[in-house]
Amino acid sequence: MSYKRAIHILPNDLLEMVQEYVDGEFIYIPRKSGKKKEWGSNTSTRTELQQRNRQIYEEYLAGNSLQQLADKYFLSLKSMQRIIREQRNIP
Repeated sequence: MSYKRAIHILPNDLLEMVQEYVDGEFIYIPRKSGKKKEWGSNTSTRTELQQRNRQIYEEYLAGNSLQQLADKYFLSLKSMQRIIREQRNIP
């Protein structure tokens, strides 16, 4: 999320109306519901986590215990169980 100067975006009369409520403060204007972006759509984080989870599952199938994997990836046992369960259900 980046900040935009209202003076460069809003018509002067609308800017004056907004200043009646919020003068010199920061405000957040949410996206319209149909224009929301999915989590991770602007970065590679989603892809990296999918690759990590796939790697965890492969190591689990190769015989590593959940505790070993949790220690290696600095995750809780519950997180490991969730990852294994989710990966098992991917075709």
